[in-house]
Amino acid sequence: MKAKTGVRTAMCWTGLVAAVAGYSQPVLADAPGLQNRSIAFAMTYRAWAVQQTPDKSECPNGLNDGPREQFKIQFPDDGVKRTEKETRLHREGDQWFPAAGPDGFVFHEAGGKISKGLNLDGRVDANDFTSPDGLRGVDNQLHRAIGCVANYRAPDGSFYMFELQDLRGLNFNRTLIELTEVDDLVNDDDVTLTTYRGLDSLLSDASGEIYPGGTQRIDGRFAKDFVQTFKAKIVDGVLTTEAKDLVLPWSGVFDTNSIQVLKGARFELRLNQKDAQGVIGAYVDIDAFRRHLNTTWSTHHQSYGQTSSPSLSRAMRRLADGFPDPKTGDMTGISAAIDVKFAQVFLIHPPKRVAQDDGRNAHEPKRSELSR
Repeated sequence: MKAKTGVRTAMCWTGLVAAVAGYSQPVLADAPGLQNRSIAFAMTYRAWAVQQTPDKSECPNGLNDGPREQFKIQFPDDGVKRTEKETRLHREGDQWFPAAGPDGFVFHEAGGKISKGLNLDGRVDANDFTSPDGLRGVDNQLHRAIGCVANYRAPDGSFYMFELQDLRGLNFNRTLIELTEVDDLVNDDDVTLTTYRGLDSLLSDASGEIYPGGTQRIDGRFAKDFVQTFKAKIVDGVLTTEAKDLVLPWSGVFDTNSIQVLKGARFELRLNQKDAQGVIGAYVDIDAFRRHLNTTWSTHHQSYGQTSSPSLSRAMRRLADGFPDPKTGDMTGISAAIDVKFAQVFLIHPPKRVAQDDGRNAHEPKRSELSR
């Protein structure tokens, strides 16, 4: 009996290992992504487009100082007695409500003539960049502001590393796009792109490599602000959209459930059945960017990669180039580009609302059910 039991156990383990091994393979990777004239993707990579060179030639004056370095300059150990209000609280107040004008510190802007991004305003100006692919008139002033801030630089910047980790690990950040009315993924002059937020983890193997073919439920209850529709076209396998405002979930440290507000956003993605990659070009709302920075990263965490929020906020104001305030004329947006990658997924849309005799929606639980 024991021998038979051992054989049976071995057979069970063999079957289990085979099942797990089969499941761990990208068995869905070859499944057709385009079905019923639609295909969907989940965002797997997202980072502010910062043009970097091995010798840091874009930062000839070096990288910027952070809060700790500035604090020592602002409040030196010179024997003068200063209160908590005059020092730390003053710094924190300036972080949330940065005063206009210079802050008394040197700020190094990124230079160079090459940067990723899109021509957002349709012009070629002196301050514009040329993309690595040769596109002229690229608008990416955010690169000038954050390009010499260590936190935003790959691969070691804290913001760069942790925001990528949180994009994949926190389901609040599960950004989805669905292309509908698609006749051809190579050339199609009338396509619709809709953004959603998903509820599920990404399909990956034990090493963390993300595969296409996963399933994502769309959050139809708490994520309506993330549902946005763009008209688009596909030319030679590259999808481009019209320019519209876009809100992206951008949660960070400790799952802060933050967002980024992008004005006049445009997608440019190279497509295939399994993935999509490219850039989102937009004007970043400067106030929303500062709120995200300060709520997601405390001064303590900003210090790890020399990010002075007040100095960066003033630099962004100085470099802002879009969406003037109708009353003051001050620019409220700064041009930027986001490097993005997506993996193909299958979407499960929320059930449609169906009226019941008692006037409630069929998919909503009864009060008695909620109390169980």
